[in-house]
Amino acid sequence: MPAEVLDYKNPDWYDEEDINIFRDAVHNFYKNEMAPHSERFRQQKHVDRKFWNQAGEYGLLNVAIPEEYGGGGGDYRHEMIIMEELERAEVDGFGLSLHNAIVAPYILHFGTEEQKRDLLPKMATGELVGAICMTEPSTGSDVQGIKTTAKRDGNGWVINGSKTFITNGGTANLLIVVADTGGEGKHSKSLFMVKTDEVEGFRRGRVLDKVGQEAADTAELFFDDMKVPADALLGEEEGQGFIQLMTELPQERLNIAVQGVAAMEKALRHTVEYVKERKAFGKRILDFQNTQFELAEIKTIVTVCKAFTYDCAEKHLKGELDTVTASMAKYWVTDRECEVMDRCLQLHGGYGYMNEYPIARQWRNSRVQRIYGGTNEIMKMVIARSL
Repeated sequence: MPAEVLDYKNPDWYDEEDINIFRDAVHNFYKNEMAPHSERFRQQKHVDRKFWNQAGEYGLLNVAIPEEYGGGGGDYRHEMIIMEELERAEVDGFGLSLHNAIVAPYILHFGTEEQKRDLLPKMATGELVGAICMTEPSTGSDVQGIKTTAKRDGNGWVINGSKTFITNGGTANLLIVVADTGGEGKHSKSLFMVKTDEVEGFRRGRVLDKVGQEAADTAELFFDDMKVPADALLGEEEGQGFIQLMTELPQERLNIAVQGVAAMEKALRHTVEYVKERKAFGKRILDFQNTQFELAEIKTIVTVCKAFTYDCAEKHLKGELDTVTASMAKYWVTDRECEVMDRCLQLHGGYGYMNEYPIARQWRNSRVQRIYGGTNEIMKMVIARSL
C-alpha cells in the first residue's frame, strides 16, 4: 500500500525478514499466475482446478500446518498474507483461506493421528481441496437446527441431507460435513470428513449465481444415503461437533476481519487514484473539500480497523483470542467495510456503478462479509451475552 494512501506501519511481529520474503512470493504468484485469468474465472464461476495444484507447488497450501503433516510449518501470520495479498493482486474467488485456515485446522486440532497423516499432506499438495458443509437451505447461523443426519450402519455411517452456500463446493473433494447424530443438546452434532471421490450417494447441485464473488464456486451439495466409513468421523468420539465448531469459529471470524481490512485498503487506493485523475467543474475531484473530508474519514476508519484486527491477530498468535473479541472484530470491521465501499463508490460517481471499474466489483463482493461466518446480528448476540 503506497505510503501516501495508508501509512500504517506493520507491527514488529508482522515485519520480519522471512515474513516479508513470503509476502513477496505470495503476491508474485497471485499477480503473475492468477490475475491474468481473473475475468475468465468470474465468467465461468470457478477458478481452474490446476491452480490448486500450482498453489501446492508454490507452498501456499497448509502453510500453518506442521511440517510433519506435509505443511509449511508457519503460523497465522502466513495465513494473513495469503488473504491480504489475494485482495491486493486483484484476484477473487480463490477459496484458499477456507482450505488453509478453516478446514485444515479442524483436522489438525481434532483429528486422530491416522486422519492427520492421511489427509493433511494431500491438502498441502492440492490433491485434496477442502470445504466445510454447515449451512442448509433452512438453517444458516443456527447450528442446532441442522437437519442433515448421520446414522450408524454396520461399521460405518449413512448420511442424508443437503447443504447450500458451500464455498469451494463445486471443486472440493474433501468435505467436512456437519450432521446430527442423535445426541442431546450440544452433543447432538458430529463432523464427518468425506472424500467425495470415494463414496456413493454424493451429488453436487448447481454453482450458485451470486450478487458478488462470482469466481467463487459456491454450490449446493446433496447426500442421498451416502455411506462413509467409521473413520470418517472427525476425532474418536461422536457428539463433539458443536464444541469443535465453537472452538474454531474465532479464527474463522478473524479471517473475515483480515479480508475486510485488505479490501478496504484496496478500495481506498483505487479511489485516491481515481479522484486525482477525474475532473469536474474545472478541477480535480480530489481538490473539492468534500472529497478530502470523505477520504480523511475513510483513511481513519481503515487505520482503526487495521489496528484492532492486527491486535486480535497478535492475541491469536499467543493463543489469547476469545470468541467475544473475534466476534467484535468480525462485526465491526465488516460493517465498516460496507460503509467504506459505498463511500468510495460514491466518489467515483457514475463510473463507480460500471463493472469495468474495480470499485463496483469490490462493493458487491463485500456485502456478504456481514452474513457468512455468522451474521453480524449473531455477533452482537455473542457480544451481548458477555455483558
